[in-house]
Amino acid sequence: MILERTIAPVFAANCYVLAAGPGEPALVVDPGAGAARGALALLRSHRLTLSAILLTHGHADHVWDSQALIEAAHAEGLLTSDDAVDVPVYIPERDRYRLEEPDITTGISANGMTFTDMAGSEWKQPADIRLFPGDGFSQAIELAPGIALRAVPAPGHSEGSTLFFFEARLADNALLYEAEVIDDDPAVADEEHSYLMALDGDVIFKGSVGRTDLPGGDQVQMLATLRFLANAVDPATILLPGHGAVTTMEHEHHGNPYLAEAKIRGGDLKA
Repeated sequence: MILERTIAPVFAANCYVLAAGPGEPALVVDPGAGAARGALALLRSHRLTLSAILLTHGHADHVWDSQALIEAAHAEGLLTSDDAVDVPVYIPERDRYRLEEPDITTGISANGMTFTDMAGSEWKQPADIRLFPGDGFSQAIELAPGIALRAVPAPGHSEGSTLFFFEARLADNALLYEAEVIDDDPAVADEEHSYLMALDGDVIFKGSVGRTDLPGGDQVQMLATLRFLANAVDPATILLPGHGAVTTMEHEHHGNPYLAEAKIRGGDLKA
């Protein structure tokens, strides 16, 4: 399997590229502002084509380059489909509204600059926006050939924040070293193993969690989400967060004070 990361220059949002193997259709996750260039380079380097885009939630720093990536991939003949607009962009239903005006609905500014100012480009809404299928919350579904994900709602950072779980067979992958799940031992570097992974957006970071003070954020919901995840997610799960370093659920059990707080204060997760 191909699993790569590029980092958007605006707010250092992580963008991931997943594919079943070299030369296969790819799923790109969370192409934030400025991420199109890095994502396109990864498509080229592995001879991949862009099959679909997945957004873990609707904040501007995770969605901004969706259409720019589609257009750039089309210009280089790197779309799985020959139709420039026929690249589905999947988003959880409760965050769909954010794609109308993500700058406004996210509510992020810095030093008097709007997100549009920081991005240096206007928002282009993708032509083929789709809700993440409801079946994907009860069973894994393919968004790109060989890339099957199962969703778990995780509101708090935003209403539609969602974790997407998948199995990955990987060997010598840089993200595994970052997560500290394999040793830097040349003797075993090429051994392929299966790993449970979760694209978790801005829910859990290494040593921290997503903020709840933006529009649509809810601290009570976040505590409930974190408490649920602490009890339900296999500790061996590798978390691919929306910002910062890759980590594991086990590491966060021991090193994340916000998760520890949620185990005590978190209530039941509401639908």
